[in-house]
Amino acid sequence: MVELRARWDDLLPGSASLADDLVARYVERNRRAYRDQYLGVVLTALDSLIQLSTDPASVRLAAWFHRAVHDPGGTPAEDAEASAHLAEQLLPRYGVPSIRIAEVARLIRLTGDLATPPPDAYAPPRRDANGDVLLDAVNAILAADPSRYAVHTSEVRRDASDRKGAMEHRYDEVRDLLDGHLYRTQLARQRLGPVARVNLETELAGLDTELPAPWRGWQQAALTATATFTAIAAAVVAIAASGASWQIPAAQDEVGWPTVALAVLSFFSTPVLFRCARSASQRARLIAGTVLAISVTGLLIAWAQVPTTNAAVGVGLRVPLLISALLLLLAAAAAALVASLLRTKTARYLPARNLGQQLAWLAVPIAVALVLLLLIQPLSRGYVLSSNERVEGAPRTAGKSSPSVLDGSVAWVSDSVLGTGAEEAIGTRYGIAVPRPGGVVQMLDAATGALRWRYSRSDSDEKPVIAATGNGDYVLAQFSDVGYLLLDANTGRRKAAWPSHTRDRFIQQSQPLLTGERSGKLHGVDPDGDERWTFEPGACTEVGAIATAETVLSFVSHTCDDKPDELTALDVQSGKTLWTKTAVDTYRRPVVVAGLVVVAEPGGDSDSPAALTAIEPRTGDIRWRWAVPKAWACRTLLNASGKYLIVVDCPGGSSRESRKTVVTAIDANTGQTAWQTVAPVSPREKVAVTADGRVVSLSPAGAGCLANVISRSGFRQVRLPTGIVCGRDPRAIGNLVLTSGPDTVIALR
Repeated sequence: MVELRARWDDLLPGSASLADDLVARYVERNRRAYRDQYLGVVLTALDSLIQLSTDPASVRLAAWFHRAVHDPGGTPAEDAEASAHLAEQLLPRYGVPSIRIAEVARLIRLTGDLATPPPDAYAPPRRDANGDVLLDAVNAILAADPSRYAVHTSEVRRDASDRKGAMEHRYDEVRDLLDGHLYRTQLARQRLGPVARVNLETELAGLDTELPAPWRGWQQAALTATATFTAIAAAVVAIAASGASWQIPAAQDEVGWPTVALAVLSFFSTPVLFRCARSASQRARLIAGTVLAISVTGLLIAWAQVPTTNAAVGVGLRVPLLISALLLLLAAAAAALVASLLRTKTARYLPARNLGQQLAWLAVPIAVALVLLLLIQPLSRGYVLSSNERVEGAPRTAGKSSPSVLDGSVAWVSDSVLGTGAEEAIGTRYGIAVPRPGGVVQMLDAATGALRWRYSRSDSDEKPVIAATGNGDYVLAQFSDVGYLLLDANTGRRKAAWPSHTRDRFIQQSQPLLTGERSGKLHGVDPDGDERWTFEPGACTEVGAIATAETVLSFVSHTCDDKPDELTALDVQSGKTLWTKTAVDTYRRPVVVAGLVVVAEPGGDSDSPAALTAIEPRTGDIRWRWAVPKAWACRTLLNASGKYLIVVDCPGGSSRESRKTVVTAIDANTGQTAWQTVAPVSPREKVAVTADGRVVSLSPAGAGCLANVISRSGFRQVRLPTGIVCGRDPRAIGNLVLTSGPDTVIALR
């Protein structure tokens, strides 16, 4: 106290009582902060800076008065205002000129906003010399001896009414101070700046350990993790792109080094961008910006080089994968650049592993993986699918076909469908669909044979396999190397593409869709390829199935043991098991007739079955059993025709009888024979069965062709016009009979 009192001498003549009053204020027993030691630090620092002021006396008086009034829990602004009022009241008593009193009060009020970052070196040349000196002296406590500074901060914290709130406010103040210049004058920056910055950083680290910070720093962690894992993802996608072609068919001079170079760049960018995201240096920002510029340049080049598709050239999977890899690398560089720009000098004092940062580092790789699986992969496949497809043909109303009366004339002849014929045609609600080589599906008008639409793909050279589904509303087409596509039967537009995990399965039945695979599983799949259910009877099994509108009947045979074969019924919607029965031998050639499943009981070594059995699919009950005549010797064919089961075979084992065909119609409701006709037609001819029960086959007759018609009314032959190829199978769609020309589909009248 004596030492502090000695500093007042000669400052203001005849003011010993004022000095004693001021010293008493700083040492009073109720004051817990800004005591005499604090004032001593300020005055000591002022002695080294006072030569920079223009009014040393006013600056010294302001330093003595700036904390003369202090209320516990008060703010610096409140203390400064009250202290300025005190100076304005006391100084006139000691003959201090009013001009100086005003300057002292002004300077005192400046100390109420110490946390505001001071102006930088580019501030206007007109400076407040007195204010700069005083504020630097007041902030000299920041550069005090570490132990003295720790005591000062402890006193200020204890003095606050809301300790936690004061700590949070002080945390923000310290960060603001460290982000700017701590001192206004160059002399203070040189003498006090380094020590003050160490003290502040130590205080900030201490505050950080005391304040609860479960989420602090999650933004920086998320950006850093994004830069790291997105760059890794870019390398993975680039590697995947290197195994794909840029166009289909692949050009002989197609090079693969761009994708390899991108993969290498992305791989080595991962640690570099990680370091850039954790640094606020200009160099880090420059490196991140360079990677960003490379990504943008690569995107522009890749987009300019995308091949133009036509009937012969398609876009390969490398195009979307390469663009996706460049976008991922761009996102990684952008995240690193943003993290570097947002990072401050105090960022390294953030909690190292708090909850927010840990969750950010956990969530980002999960999000990146989901982006790869749920966004990039389907979008890339979708881009290739849409870029390589074309639909031709104007919308037109679909015509309805007239039943073929088979009078020897032709109803219509289609335009050229080179490479296909009637045997591969399928019927839909909107016409007759036929597949063609080169990845083409055509829809013909059922009434005229005119082309309604043509769907083609540039990335497929083979003929697709097609089936009708959705009650004839859709065409399901399997393209090699593409998978299953669902086409609208009315417009030819693609409605869906099966997911990648279902593309290699084979269709066992399309109404409703059932698929199987060699692993011994049966899948119920919706028209868009989404899996409804999976039936897996166990290892070493082979599964076949057929379905009615409500029930799937599966035929399970065991290949590795002596277990008996099984019949299992499943609900078609849910896949729930309804019942299971053992069978002596695997049933063959199942067919659905009038809601029943009719199967052929094995007949030993003979192709002809021992009997035909009708099974009620929901219960497993045997509705009826029709014994197959033992004299029948050919491979029995079963076809559904309305409520009748049409059975085609040959009537006997003799050479003469085996050249005939016997057609039997069985009433599916009763299991009784409705009619039977024997015709002098070779049973080796391929037959088509119409919806009204007529069995039609083709036989050559000289230069022409005969249509063999076997029905309830008997047998008849009709000579057909020239141009029909007898060696190709006929096809019945409803009651319309189709045949094939050399490169056309022909409908018989």
